[in-house]
Amino acid sequence: MARKSEGETAWPAPAKINRFLHIVGRRDDGYHLLQTVFQFLDYGDTVHLRVTGDGDIRRAADPVGVAAEADLTLRAAHALQRASGTSLGAVLRVTKRLPAGGGLGGGSSDAATVLVALNHLWGCGLGEDALAELGLALGADVPVFVRGRSAWAEGVGERLQPLELDCPWYVVLAPECTVSTAELFQAPELTRNSPPITIRDFCAGGGVNAFEPVARARYSAVDRALRALTADGKPRMSGSGGCVFLPRAGRNEAEQTLHRCQAEGWQGFVARGVNRSPLHQRMAEADG
Repeated sequence: MARKSEGETAWPAPAKINRFLHIVGRRDDGYHLLQTVFQFLDYGDTVHLRVTGDGDIRRAADPVGVAAEADLTLRAAHALQRASGTSLGAVLRVTKRLPAGGGLGGGSSDAATVLVALNHLWGCGLGEDALAELGLALGADVPVFVRGRSAWAEGVGERLQPLELDCPWYVVLAPECTVSTAELFQAPELTRNSPPITIRDFCAGGGVNAFEPVARARYSAVDRALRALTADGKPRMSGSGGCVFLPRAGRNEAEQTLHRCQAEGWQGFVARGVNRSPLHQRMAEADG
């Protein structure tokens, strides 16, 4: 049963980091086979939704440089509308904090938040599996945001196994560059045949980011950002970049590292790693 709209509601679209990322092969259709671990951060975008009764799905304002046909939030809303058969519509607005091309999953997270929140607001009644399937058609990272649990991922990133991880504070730097995922996947120097590892291997400290050496060579800002963090530990690039992160034991240590890097001209933020998505925490409050 559809819920009455009481004006605009706000829903978190959290960032994710990839604790490691290997490419272990390729499918016959050309898609790369991955192994990775996703962890959420308590930081991200915010998706604002207002339910309408006219069946129209539209943006409150057109984001600069994002055509309607390429907007994952609109595509997610239309996909849910078709799958559920609802006659309701929605007005969408996104407050962006996550950089495009940063490897933090901003667009995928925004799309997943639309699926999960509108499923609730429209009263569609679709289960998690159905929403994840809709999400996969939008992008390989969308299902992990739909399911909302830190996870070990394989396949193209859609085969997920929930994983309880340590939850350090992270310093995240956002170099002033937009890294092209397509470019990195097509790079001839990319390692595409890493031997598969196990969860036990990862927990023992195994795993690297296969994209990192390619991005460092092609985007000097990524290389410099990683170097800026090495004074305080072993940083890593997230996903296909270009944001880089460093785990710290506590918030104070993370903020000290960030302040040092900001004094050197870097943009970034501090966030806590979490194993349950802030979106799903918000959903539990809405259901309660």
